[in-house]
Amino acid sequence: MTIEQQHRFSQCITQIAKERDKEAFEVIFDHFAPLVRAFSLAREPGAALMADELAQIVMIKVWEKAGTYNAGKASVSTWIYTMSRNCRVDLLRRNGRYTSEIDPEYLWHETDTAELDPFLEVQKKRSEKNISEAFRHLPEDQRDVIVKVYMEGKSHQESAEELKLPLGTIKSRIRLALQKLKILVER
Repeated sequence: MTIEQQHRFSQCITQIAKERDKEAFEVIFDHFAPLVRAFSLAREPGAALMADELAQIVMIKVWEKAGTYNAGKASVSTWIYTMSRNCRVDLLRRNGRYTSEIDPEYLWHETDTAELDPFLEVQKKRSEKNISEAFRHLPEDQRDVIVKVYMEGKSHQESAEELKLPLGTIKSRIRLALQKLKILVER
């Protein structure tokens, strides 16, 4: 984004804040709504409805909170993307993104090996081996957190207390570990 564009967007936000200028809002909306929508889609493939809702929520917040924008602290794009990130987290929490109706027992239902297709049995063993090997390649601090949360079934808060770490550190380590596992297993 050019300096001229940044200056123009900053002026538009000021006009929205002071005069409730709809034309200035249209400039902001036309430029940033598609970017916010794309930001959401890039992070959550297949979530077109959520992307539309997120773009709408963020643009409403831009209209309502234009008076709180401080050009000395951030550019308009940084301010809007920060709002987008926060709104996205709120939207995912509100929609129960982190809850699941899937019963883990159903996913790993044990059957008699005689009933299994030999190809599926080999594929299952290979997947187990790949996951186990990838797990061993994680740094010890990330491995410890994964064990607490996913293998011992502890909450993030319980894990933080047991490991004597801040909750944010636990969440960051889990996120990093899962990203690394995904990369390692896909190889």
